[in-house]
Amino acid sequence: MKIAIAQINPHVGDIPANTEAILESLKRAEADGADILVCPELCLCGYPPKDLLMRGGFVDAIAEANKKVIAATKKTALVFGTVTRNTGETGKPLFNSAVCARDGKAIHIQPKRLLPTCDVYDESRYFAPGDASEPFEFAGSTIGLTVCEDAWTEPFEGRDLYDCDPVSDLAAAGAKIIINVSASPFCVGKVNYRYDLFSRKAKQHGVTMILANQVGGNDDLIFDGSSMVVGADGTLQCFIPSFESKYKLIDLDSTAPVDLPQADDVTSVHDALTLGVRDYLKKCGFKKTVIGLSGGIDSAVTAAIAVRALGAENVLALGMPGPFSSKGSINDARTLAENLGIEYKVLPITHIYNAYMKILSHEIIEREGDTTGENIQARIRGNLLMAVSNNTGALVLSTGNKSEISVGYCTLYGDMAGGLAVLSDVPKMMVYELAKKINANGEIIPANTITKPPSAELKPDQTDQDSLPPYEILDKIIHAYVEESRSIDEIAKSGHDRGLVGDVARRIDRSEFKRKQMPPGLKVMPRAYGSGWRMPIAQGWS
Repeated sequence: MKIAIAQINPHVGDIPANTEAILESLKRAEADGADILVCPELCLCGYPPKDLLMRGGFVDAIAEANKKVIAATKKTALVFGTVTRNTGETGKPLFNSAVCARDGKAIHIQPKRLLPTCDVYDESRYFAPGDASEPFEFAGSTIGLTVCEDAWTEPFEGRDLYDCDPVSDLAAAGAKIIINVSASPFCVGKVNYRYDLFSRKAKQHGVTMILANQVGGNDDLIFDGSSMVVGADGTLQCFIPSFESKYKLIDLDSTAPVDLPQADDVTSVHDALTLGVRDYLKKCGFKKTVIGLSGGIDSAVTAAIAVRALGAENVLALGMPGPFSSKGSINDARTLAENLGIEYKVLPITHIYNAYMKILSHEIIEREGDTTGENIQARIRGNLLMAVSNNTGALVLSTGNKSEISVGYCTLYGDMAGGLAVLSDVPKMMVYELAKKINANGEIIPANTITKPPSAELKPDQTDQDSLPPYEILDKIIHAYVEESRSIDEIAKSGHDRGLVGDVARRIDRSEFKRKQMPPGLKVMPRAYGSGWRMPIAQGWS
């Protein structure tokens, strides 16, 4: 049996464009003599559609597109993910379904049975669960359809999350090929985990597992694709490259094991952020971006990623030196812009800052640890960036990293201003690794930017470590508290000073109001400050 997989990049809500992408893949599969073409989960409307599913006319438009796609099928069967209606008397009115169509007719429809509500998922808000999994006969084989989470039934923290296992049910009913249409977003380690899961399922049940995963960025989520075919012995038979829109044909009767490509975490994050930036701007209707270059490592890495995603001609950099900016940082920013080949403009802010301080001279009371003057500088820069954005139509990319955003070492309406927070899920120590990655084939980011002590340069002789513990320590505490949800006592027992852990935890909790107002940030870690982070602001737990 010849299986084609279309790893497509849908645009949420653009049903006509998504329909055409599917039909183009179907034409190619027909020409290749494929028996089946498999497309990802909800590929007609894009994943995740969120509350568009509640918008008047949206589901009707999907229904019309379903008819068009089904009618276009001929000899090659098409398996695609889409929204179908629940005609039962109870439950939500919609299903998240996998549909198999051939010769202009739908020959099998399988609603998704397991609806995730963890992390970034909220599918029970919109969909009813399917109540059974049934295989069907096609081209001399018994095939079962599953939708994403239907295959993710392994215990979590020692506890079964679901009381059924669609893959097991299909295998018990005789399925020999199980297709999984998926929209599984990227995070560090996800590709290997996904393969390990499908390999175990295939070996356990003696079935061939076929995964067609969505690729592309949609808001804060980045989908890596990494579609694959796993043989009944658990070996990888086909792998489609990550972070690319690709079509692949495989003959299940003449396959041979292939190696799973091994990309290190830094390379994967670099590729993910590049795709996330490119798709966010394209799908939101922007062509250009503007970035504030400080001479520091965060803005340098952000600018390099923007150039990789959009091209140097679409990136504008602003240098905004203030009263405490060092000559070294000013020179580093200019050198970076030259190395990247991007337009660079200098807008000094010292005179603006002095005007602010003069106006506020009778209102500001000098106190130890007061940061009013520092935050004014950051907000002046944010205001200038947004003014240029308004005038040029370029999207501002904010440059703060996860370490700073976690503990509130950032200025609301200042360096947090922008339309997309590129590094908001990247810990500071990984930012350094990204810089080294960017410089792997020659110096792009000046060496001084990487080696000098990190500093916001908002007061004389300032370094980040005046206010924060060393990032090597801070990142480990943040990882344990935010991504692993460990308690202060648990983190302290792992070898960290309890007082320090408590202080970091308090700063994370108290900074929630800032994060609720920051731009969307690209998710690359298992837990991010985005659609999957649902902490209250006004709360008294400590």
